[in-house]
Amino acid sequence: MDVILQAVGLVANGNVIITIIAASIFGLFVGAVPGLTATMATALLVPLTFFMEPVAAVGAIVACSAMAIFAGDIPGALLRIPGTPASAAYVEDTYKLTQKGHAELGLGACVLFSALGGLFGTIVLIFAAPSLAEFAVKFSSPEYFWIALLGLTCAVFMGASSPAKGLLSLFLGLTIASVGLNNPAGVPRLTFGSTEMMAGIDFIPVMIGIFAISEVLRTVLSGGEGWQQTPTVVGNIFRDWGGMLKTYWRQLLRGNITGTAVGILPGAGSDVAAYVSYAISRRFSKTPEKYGTGHVEGVVEAGSANNASLSSAWVPALVFGIPGDTMTAIVIGVLYVKGLNPGPTLFIFNPQTIYAVFLIFILANLIMIPLGWALIKFSKNILRVSKAVLMPLILIFCIVGAFASNNAVYGVTIMLVFGVVGYLMEENGIPIAPCVLGIVIGPILEKNLITTLIKSQGNLLDFINRPISFGIFVVFCLIWVSIIVSWIRAARRTDEVAIAKSG
Repeated sequence: MDVILQAVGLVANGNVIITIIAASIFGLFVGAVPGLTATMATALLVPLTFFMEPVAAVGAIVACSAMAIFAGDIPGALLRIPGTPASAAYVEDTYKLTQKGHAELGLGACVLFSALGGLFGTIVLIFAAPSLAEFAVKFSSPEYFWIALLGLTCAVFMGASSPAKGLLSLFLGLTIASVGLNNPAGVPRLTFGSTEMMAGIDFIPVMIGIFAISEVLRTVLSGGEGWQQTPTVVGNIFRDWGGMLKTYWRQLLRGNITGTAVGILPGAGSDVAAYVSYAISRRFSKTPEKYGTGHVEGVVEAGSANNASLSSAWVPALVFGIPGDTMTAIVIGVLYVKGLNPGPTLFIFNPQTIYAVFLIFILANLIMIPLGWALIKFSKNILRVSKAVLMPLILIFCIVGAFASNNAVYGVTIMLVFGVVGYLMEENGIPIAPCVLGIVIGPILEKNLITTLIKSQGNLLDFINRPISFGIFVVFCLIWVSIIVSWIRAARRTDEVAIAKSG
């Protein structure tokens, strides 16, 4: 009890509270600008943490990252331009809700379930950190290989209306991910003699191009028709909270569990958690055909998953010093600078600091609601701006975000190229989400495939000869069996309907 009181005293300090609020506002701003990711926001804070006390430094990063992940939902809902990669999983639903005049439903779901997901991940972090981290550390390259394949299976669900087009989009994403020298063999691939392409194709310019530039192109090529079709009013975001909690409590719980499970796996992160959770939601939904058309169910599950994964990623970081994602990798560096070496000894010699971090997580997710509401109130004014004015401004932000990803004009070129690619994909009914998923998970899949083959000297049985890897393999097989069975049943129903009509 004395330790908890000491932790409260550390957090209740005026400087710490001001730092957390300032970092939260900064995170909201960065997360809402396409191309400026939560990881970038965290990295930009690092130089400032050198001048802060340990609790204030860690608190600033916790608050900033949580706010940035949520804030990425706002431009996605209002403009169909996700601010962060984690928001891209359900951007179609939130944007189409806005087009239907229900922006407050989508944005309200984003605020509420992001906060609840973060709180759930924090509770897991508090009560189950040692045991969960002990489980996560047992994962090796075979387990990560199967987890990556499970993630790619999500592409089948995302392109459920047309599995062939979904797979085409997925293979495009995997191809993009394979460009450059960043592969286990260090061999230039698909560089076409370009020295810039040896560095690979950065995900951020691709995402900006596919989502934002394609939208700008669509607006321009429409000749101005429908520039004011998007409703200009955002209602009360709190109005539907009770109904959503009552209707979608199962999706909330499932998203929290999925996000937490993905978050504790080193290297996975909130992006993967959001996509996996959205695909699971669609797979088990009673109305999967509504996904991508302005349906809030997937937003609930994926929105809670990405913030739950953000909290649970701290489990391996604090207990073993193994980063759960890129943001906790930065945090580990800050902890070392402050003399708080991650590991079991941190819980023994500095328990008050650990409990202070837990309290900051709770505080950050609670203040997300009022700060998120304020940002939405401010951002909804964007809808009142004519798209003739808005689109050039968006283009400027996109150029800044693409350039900032690698401080080179090359990023802007990539953004423009994939803007055209994204436009052509959508015009031909090819879903974008599987492509984005392939870019995110492709490198993870290849790295762990090659690592396992090298360790086993080419013995394929090593992929399934460990209990955990075999269990994931069985789940993977069962999922694909269920997919194939559902396709066969759908084909039979189509044939029966055709025969009935002809008869």
